[in-house]
Amino acid sequence: MAGLINSIRKIFLNRNTVTILAVIAGVIVLWFFYNMTLSNAINPVRVPVATREILATELITADDIEYVEVNKSFLNNANNILTNSAQIINYYVNNGTSISKGAMFYKDQVTTREEISKTDFDNIPDGYTIYWLNVDNKSTYANSIYPGDKIDLWITGSDPQTKTIIYDEFINSIDVLEVKDSDGLNVFDDAENRTPAWLSFAVTDEMNTYLRVLDRSNFEIIPVPRNKMYTVEGKEVSYSNDNLTKLVESLYQPVY
Repeated sequence: MAGLINSIRKIFLNRNTVTILAVIAGVIVLWFFYNMTLSNAINPVRVPVATREILATELITADDIEYVEVNKSFLNNANNILTNSAQIINYYVNNGTSISKGAMFYKDQVTTREEISKTDFDNIPDGYTIYWLNVDNKSTYANSIYPGDKIDLWITGSDPQTKTIIYDEFINSIDVLEVKDSDGLNVFDDAENRTPAWLSFAVTDEMNTYLRVLDRSNFEIIPVPRNKMYTVEGKEVSYSNDNLTKLVESLYQPVY
């Protein structure tokens, strides 16, 4: 027995033997963690998807949900996907969106009845009012202006005093509240190809007056979208040009 112990001791005291054993142990550990990581990445996870197209403001029921399997790695890269049916059933599809048949449910698409019941006026800050700008598919750049975007408002027309043509930015970083068609329906509420007819903005009373003065003049108000970073980091709503402000003031004729 003592001889066996001495033999084992000699083996472990041999540097070459220790090196080989360390390499083998390292390979085993790497193999174990590789397989564990691979298993976690490819093991399927059940997620709910829509059994039909669900339009804006519709209640989502248990019959509207079925399950598909996706890789865990997909969900790790899309943490805004809802995976728990309790977060979906008896909730509603948010305004301005719809859920296609077979599509997953995203957090910003699902909301409560109280939230979708809010009117446009519920979202107006104190001291502001809603201004509606008449638009079409062309002026919204093929319907590419969405609620929540920050855009600029430009004006174009002829100066009544100097007769010069004006095309310049008037108000910057204004928030788009709603995009509606000629029937007053939200353009993005469902899959129909609705044509935009109105954009709504929350503006101060003074801005509202100026914009309505422009509506009655020979000037045209043009919405100009910016890139996504401008929307995310946009500054507060403000006038862009003092000279244009003075021009609009000169057009104002109050009714007494």
